[in-house]
Amino acid sequence: MTARARSFAVLAIIAGGALAIISSTQTWLDVTLDAGATAALQVAGAKAFTMLAPLSLAALALGLALTVVGRALRYAFGALALLIGGTLTIAAARIAIEQPLDAVAAAVTTSTGLSGTAAIAGLVTSVTATPWPWLTVVAGVLIVAGGALTIATAHLWRRSGRRYRTDGGTGAGAAAPSAAASRPYDAIDSWDDLSHGDDPTAR
Repeated sequence: MTARARSFAVLAIIAGGALAIISSTQTWLDVTLDAGATAALQVAGAKAFTMLAPLSLAALALGLALTVVGRALRYAFGALALLIGGTLTIAAARIAIEQPLDAVAAAVTTSTGLSGTAAIAGLVTSVTATPWPWLTVVAGVLIVAGGALTIATAHLWRRSGRRYRTDGGTGAGAAAPSAAASRPYDAIDSWDDLSHGDDPTAR
């Protein structure tokens, strides 16, 4: 159960980050401008929400780092995943529901050369959201779920540094490796082995 919880937490954060980074390159909003300007304009996720790509990359890095860090950093990274996922979810949902003018302003300015809220508002006749903002909401929820599960179960995860301890310990010190060895060996454990130069196939 513990191994599965860790795998789900890590994979949820990585999957959410990957989906969000893909979303940043896709069209989020279709903008119809006044006929005297341009026929239509497509606004990518990275333009509609400028923090999308950096936050997505941060989530990917967090997910990968969780496979090797110690307990204290697991809690810190879990909290950071909650923050990143929550920000993505709220921002993407706002754009999907409201199609706000500020989400298209930069793209309209780049396309037409006009700037200023009043000028852009007069130029934009309609804004329609594609499914990609909603898919980013899903990505944010995945990252939040992974972060929450990390915080809830991090104290049960196997310690990555177990192979550097001697086998001659007694009492509680010897019980910890035995307990870790009794748990199912999963893909994250293999990643731990590889990251420390061990061959996981030798187990």
